[in-house]
Order: sequence, then structure tokens, then C-alpha cells
Amino acid sequence: MNRPALRLSLQFADPRHRALLPRHRVARWVRRALEGADAQITVRIVGEDEARALNRGYRRRDHATNVLTFDYQREPLVVADLVLCAPVLQAEAQAAGVPLQAHYAHLLVHGTLHALGYDHERVRDAKVMEARESALLQALGFADPYRR
Repeated sequence: MNRPALRLSLQFADPRHRALLPRHRVARWVRRALEGADAQITVRIVGEDEARALNRGYRRRDHATNVLTFDYQREPLVVADLVLCAPVLQAEAQAAGVPLQAHYAHLLVHGTLHALGYDHERVRDAKVMEARESALLQALGFADPYRR
């Protein structure tokens, strides 16, 4: 697999999980999901208020969600913002009994795949995306998130 060029901006509006997300680790997870594409990605870790406002403004859903992907361009360079809500990810990880870092890796891979054009609105597309996520996460040393 060729190593894609990645310009990564990592932002912490909510710093509670900063220690779990060193830049080199986030870059590794995102780069693995890029499937060889060059990219300019901003990853922003936010609290519930910002996640809710973005979800309400862009998706018309009035709640904080785990990850939002804003994909602006796919060719010749993937350009996207990934917004992850720290309290939602923490609650989901606790409820599922998975390590928080593994859940972050999963949602970063998930969001990056959305930036590449993957979707899960239809059952067939969801199966393709979930299979890709599972393979990528296992290659990164994490358990399959869909086999809990």
C-alpha cells in the first residue's frame, strides 16, 4: 500500500481526550483509511454543544452525534473536515464495553471513508462500508467493531 500524503490539522475544542489522540496515531488511522489517496484533513474534537449545532445546521437533526464528515473534494486531493464529539464517543464506548481509543480509531476510519465517498444509507452500501472498516481496523490492531 502506498503511503498517501496527508496534511492533517488536529484541533481540540474539547480537550478531555487529547492524551488518547496524539497526532501520529490519528495520522496513522486516517492515512490507513485513505486507500492511497492524498488528503488534506482537519480532525476536530468537540463538545456536545458544537456537535449538536453542526448536526442541527447541516443534517437537521437536533442532537449531538458521534462523527460528522464534511467532504469538500475527492480529486485530485481528498479535502474534508471530520468532527468528533468527545462526550458522545465516550458514552458509546462505555455502553459497548470497548476501549475509548479503539472507538476513536473506528470513527476516524468511518469518517475518512465517508470523505472517500463511502456511504451506509442503503443496506448494500452499509455492508460494503462496514466490511472495509472491519478490515482496516483489524489491520491497525483493533478488534472488528461489528463483531462485539
